[in-house]
Amino acid sequence: MDFGITLKLDMPPTRAVALTQQAERAGFSYGWVFDSHVLWQEPYPLLTLMAANTERMRLGTCVTNPAVRDLTVTASLLATLNLISGGRMDLGIGRGDSSRRVLGKRPTTLAQLEETTLKIRALAQGQTVVHDEQEVHFPWAAGDTPAALPIWIAAYGPKALTLAGRIADGVILQFADPNLIRWSMQFVHEGARAAGRAPAAIKVMAAAPVWVSADLPHARDQVRWFPALVSNHVVDLLSRYDQATLPPELTAYVAQRQGYDYQHHAEVGSGNSAFVSDDVVDRMCIVGSLAEHRRRLRDLQDAGVDQFNIYLMSGEEEACLEVYGAEVVTAFGVSSSSP
Repeated sequence: MDFGITLKLDMPPTRAVALTQQAERAGFSYGWVFDSHVLWQEPYPLLTLMAANTERMRLGTCVTNPAVRDLTVTASLLATLNLISGGRMDLGIGRGDSSRRVLGKRPTTLAQLEETTLKIRALAQGQTVVHDEQEVHFPWAAGDTPAALPIWIAAYGPKALTLAGRIADGVILQFADPNLIRWSMQFVHEGARAAGRAPAAIKVMAAAPVWVSADLPHARDQVRWFPALVSNHVVDLLSRYDQATLPPELTAYVAQRQGYDYQHHAEVGSGNSAFVSDDVVDRMCIVGSLAEHRRRLRDLQDAGVDQFNIYLMSGEEEACLEVYGAEVVTAFGVSSSSP
């Protein structure tokens, strides 16, 4: 199983680069960044610095969306970064949450997500697409052997998960619950089979924060913000699906939610997480002793997870990387693989 990190870009750029370098030394294979340009720093300059200061890690957005930039801009950014990094870029993309909602806008449609994703990948790999009734091509991106751009789609609902199975190289699942992973993958595999693809070829990322400590109340409070973040997607799902068709492990906990302030998105100690119970934290995140972390990661691996992506935004990121690199990552082995 590969390991990755995701950074929330609310820190000095020098620290973001230093954390990425520390993660690479510790055996992490992927370095991701949130893309929410109003709440935090613009991700692509930071990805440029990360690419220039690493040698092995694959890098990308976790996640961008179809609407925050014209798709030709996103494709050009990633194609350029592939040149800078020696072909180490991945695209993580979804319908859009914080970067859209903080501007009073809704997530995009699945049709727009599919069209945008396919065109970004084609353009970044030197192919020609028709965009707004105009042929577009990056002649500088083609070369003799243009770098591949693996696509990871973030999804929660059956339709989005099926879409990921049809077109993506990997799927991003934002929880560390093996049962929810298995539920999600039935739709991913359904989409893959419908498209004539091998289900096993699609990589599976589980993304969640972690906290290593014997003090469980403290550990839970450091990551309680994460199920609150996930609740935004769950509420969106409940507006489009009959709740009876969705797993209660995913939906039941939002019944007590009073609202969500995006100005405190992904913030430790935020009032956004007041409704999140301990049992939900324990299912969606990984907290506790090192032995518990290893057990939970083995369960995720058994559920088909290829990459565990730590949402590294606790304020004690260096310590987390040190302990995970020394005590966890090496126990699972790393492959530096891409989808």
